[in-house]
Amino acid sequence: MTATQSTAAPTAAELEHLAEMAYQIRRLTIELVAYAQWGHIAGSTSMAEILATLFFRTARLDPTNPAWPDRDRIVLSKAHTSPGLYAAMALRGFFPIEALYGYCEIDGILEGHTDMTRTPGLESSGGLLGMGLSVAQGMAFAMRLRRHAEGRVFAILGDGELHEGNIWEAAMSAGHHRLSNLVAIVDANLIMSKGFVEEYLSIEPLADKWRAFNWDVVEVDGHDVAALIRVLDSSGNPSRERPLAVLAHTIKGKGLAGFENSHRWHTHAPDPEMADSMLRDLARMYGRPEEGYSKRDLPVKQEVFRV
Repeated sequence: MTATQSTAAPTAAELEHLAEMAYQIRRLTIELVAYAQWGHIAGSTSMAEILATLFFRTARLDPTNPAWPDRDRIVLSKAHTSPGLYAAMALRGFFPIEALYGYCEIDGILEGHTDMTRTPGLESSGGLLGMGLSVAQGMAFAMRLRRHAEGRVFAILGDGELHEGNIWEAAMSAGHHRLSNLVAIVDANLIMSKGFVEEYLSIEPLADKWRAFNWDVVEVDGHDVAALIRVLDSSGNPSRERPLAVLAHTIKGKGLAGFENSHRWHTHAPDPEMADSMLRDLARMYGRPEEGYSKRDLPVKQEVFRV
């Protein structure tokens, strides 16, 4: 089913549905990483509401026709957090949910870092940080050239990723060309692989930096779906003349009891017992019936093809 952007205020039922999708994204992220015994949980769960809002409200997509010319594009620049993206795509219908359990396997369709040649619906491949915004601004420029007036490109970045110079080259180019169909969403969870971003290399004043490159800037609670809807819906305003940077303030490991705001789960796979405990805690946090780890009775994998 094709999704077209709604300009109407979200109903209570829609907000509840988006919250449910964010919960399911977190649940499936834990499941697939625990099953594969590799992956990035914390950075995936911090962007769950962002993914839910994009895939189930804002972005124009057609899972039955991933190459639909008039679709919006979603580019995950911080491609190591692919588990969260894959969970959202499976829930949206781009491929069966069971495919998630082929994550990082040689014969699976889901690489550890994104590979658009293997995964239906992926708009870009990823590996080294810093590339996604350049890819996204190239897409936005091409869409303008072919007069795809309504189409937008959403690029999801990590705040630690903003240390990469390529990000700012792309930001400078997009601002110069006034690519109003480009939206950069920074998952600002404050933590990178080994510690806090601020301690390793400060990126503040972040909003002023984007403005200096001729971007509009909005700051938002990245876990508030109603606030995300207001910001992302506004990105389709035809009167906008500049690219939009959304600084989404989030919590690393959001929803993982005892593991929030910690770099220790930047990349780590829970064993079946811990995954079961995580999922039960997550369900209680959301006020849902407890759901344990569905693969807990299977032997832990010893060898995984990791990318």
